[in-house]
Amino acid sequence: MSKVRVGIVGYRGYSGAEAVRILSKHGHIEPVLMEHRADAEHRAEPIPAAMPVKIGCSAEAAVEHDLVAVLLATPADVSMSLTRDFLAFGIKVVDLSGAFRLKTAETFTHWYKEEHLAPELIAEAVYGLPEFYRKDIAGKRLVANPGCYPTAANLAIRPLVAAGIVETSNWIICDAKSGVSGAGRKPTLKTSFCEVSENFSAYSLLGHRHVPEIFMNSGLEEGQISFTAHLIPIDRGILETIYLKTAGIDSAEDILGIYQQAYLSEPFVRLYAPGKVPDIRSVVRTNFCDIGFHFEPKTQRLVVVATIDNLVKGAAGQAIQNLNLMLGYPETEALL
Repeated sequence: MSKVRVGIVGYRGYSGAEAVRILSKHGHIEPVLMEHRADAEHRAEPIPAAMPVKIGCSAEAAVEHDLVAVLLATPADVSMSLTRDFLAFGIKVVDLSGAFRLKTAETFTHWYKEEHLAPELIAEAVYGLPEFYRKDIAGKRLVANPGCYPTAANLAIRPLVAAGIVETSNWIICDAKSGVSGAGRKPTLKTSFCEVSENFSAYSLLGHRHVPEIFMNSGLEEGQISFTAHLIPIDRGILETIYLKTAGIDSAEDILGIYQQAYLSEPFVRLYAPGKVPDIRSVVRTNFCDIGFHFEPKTQRLVVVATIDNLVKGAAGQAIQNLNLMLGYPETEALL
């Protein structure tokens, strides 16, 4: 069976390399490596049995090699520049940066501290969280892949807010921890071995750029949630502990019922029995989001734990989930 070709820009980075790994198992797609930084260092690897095609990073090269879509695992400024060119040549785009996740250029500039270079495309971009926007994603030409932290947070919070059981007059606390690969492959002092090993640190307090993705897609307002990100000394994985106050809930089974109604038919969300919670090891190298919780009826306190692999469900895996929807392939292809 012949396969369609999809380009991967940023294939040397952690998310891009993960996309190459996943697409190499895809029954309908052949990954093509698009070189946008010829001077970038490439780690030593065994010679693969079948070397992927490698081409230049331009819309013209994409057309010449019959690409139907590209995944952009690039910084936001690079994504903004490339997306306009690819779309102009009829090539679909899944962007893994934050370039098109927010609703206005002004909001982007506020949170990312840089000017938006393609504001005319913001309204067209679909936020690529399939569990919420599957019908909007199917067949579209531009999808903004969600951030890793918001993916776990929104999947954990939104069903509860939609059910009307969250007491939003109390602050919702989202305490999030991530492995170091979430910071990308480019070396910095903060992500060097001696800084990370045997350490545990908070960062971007009260100003993390993923925060607007949470309140824009969870049903909350900005002032109703407090999010803090932490760096932990592991290579990959995210665990978020979310503290909420509920109203009118009699038992943990009621909360489980809300989650089951939202996710029972979702292939990539796994629920735990009341009183049981997931850990990072349960989701590493998978496209799953695992959700568990503890509930205390007397005080209406609810603690939810959500885990994902930041490079898979938080990046490349979800991008391929979106790509499958855009191209009309089974959503789970290459991901289960």
